[in-house]
Amino acid sequence: MKHTDSITGYHAHVYFDAASEPAAAALREALEAFDVTLGRWHRKPVGPHPAWSYQVAFAPEQFADIVPFLTLNRGPLSVLVHPMTGDAMADHFDHAIWLGERLALAPEPLQREP
Repeated sequence: MKHTDSITGYHAHVYFDAASEPAAAALREALEAFDVTLGRWHRKPVGPHPAWSYQVAFAPEQFADIVPFLTLNRGPLSVLVHPMTGDAMADHFDHAIWLGERLALAPEPLQREP
C-alpha cells in the first residue's frame, strides 16, 4: 500500500479549446494569486492529453486550497488533478481526480513503473 509521503507534488491539467480559451485564460490569471507554477499553453494535444491544455504544478500542502478553488472556478473547463509519485501511468490513470467532463487520455506516452 502506498503512503501519502510518496506524493512529491500535484499537477492540474486545465483543458480548453478555441471556444473556451477565454475561460481558461481567466482561470489561469486567477491562479496567479497562488504560489503555483504555471506551464506553457499547449494549443495541440501533448503527451497523454487529448486536448489543448496547460499545467498547474503545486505542492502537496496546497491541495486543500488549489483543488477547491479549481472546483468552484473552472467554469465549463475539464481539469485533471493528479499526484506526482514517480509512476506517471498510475498518477494519470489510477490516482487521478477529474473536475468536469472526464477526457480519454492516451496511455502510450506514459510508462508504468515495474
